[in-house]
Amino acid sequence: MVQYILGIEGSANKLGVGIISSNGDVLSNVRDTFISPPGQGFLPNETAAHHRKVVLQVTQQALEQAGLKPCQITAIAFTKGPGMGGPLLAGAMAARTFALLWHIPLIGVNHCIAHIEMGRLVTQAADPVVLYVSGGNTQVIAYVLLHF
Repeated sequence: MVQYILGIEGSANKLGVGIISSNGDVLSNVRDTFISPPGQGFLPNETAAHHRKVVLQVTQQALEQAGLKPCQITAIAFTKGPGMGGPLLAGAMAARTFALLWHIPLIGVNHCIAHIEMGRLVTQAADPVVLYVSGGNTQVIAYVLLHF
C-alpha cells in the first residue's frame, strides 16, 4: 500500500509544503516566499508572521496538486532545525495542528539531513559525503545507512 507524507519546511524566508509517496514520487511542492522591503533582509518575526498567514493556503494547494485529501496522508513531517527560530516555530505549529486534527504521526526532520536524503533519492547514492553550505550553517556530513 502506498503511503503519503506531507512535509512542511519553514526554516527561513520560504514556506514550502510538499507531498511525497512511499515510492519516492514527489506529488506536490508548493512554496510561498516572504519578500522583505529592499535593502532590509528578512527578520524572524516578520517571516514567521508570513508563514502563519500563508500555511493553510499553501497546504491546500499542495493537497490539490497531489490529488489527495487529508484522510489519505499517512504522516506529517516538519523542519525542526537548523534555521531561524520564529519561522521554524510557525512551521512546527502548523504541522502539529494538522497531525492532531488528522490523527496521524508527526515527524521532526533535521533540515541538513533532509537535503542529503533528497540528493540520495535523486542520485541513488548509497553512502554520500556532503558539503552542506546554507547561510550561517556549513557542515561536512557523512553517514552510512545500516542495512539489516
